[in-house]
Amino acid sequence: MPTILLLIISNLFMTTAWYWHLRGGPQVAESRPVLLVIAVSWGLALVEYCFAVPANRIGYAHGWSAGQLKVVQEAIALVVFGGFMVFVLGEPLHWRHFAAFACLMAAVGFLFVGR
Repeated sequence: MPTILLLIISNLFMTTAWYWHLRGGPQVAESRPVLLVIAVSWGLALVEYCFAVPANRIGYAHGWSAGQLKVVQEAIALVVFGGFMVFVLGEPLHWRHFAAFACLMAAVGFLFVGR
């Protein structure tokens, strides 16, 4: 469980690091100086690493494979991004988002079957 919680926190930071500067639409995003956006994003990514690295170490020490850790991280990233997209960027979810999530959940299942 600590692995999942740490991965959720790390994904909150990474999604913010990658997409915060898009809030307000294309005109607002383009008006932000790219070097400032990069600097802020790097700072957020550093915090993300402080959660992701221990999450992966803990998970690996508890018997998760690297593939399992990666596919779980991607599933969490998709959920976090979906929330960010709706609540921060104001974009709607479509059936394609849910279909993609279902496919990723199937990938998670395949890697954990027989474990």
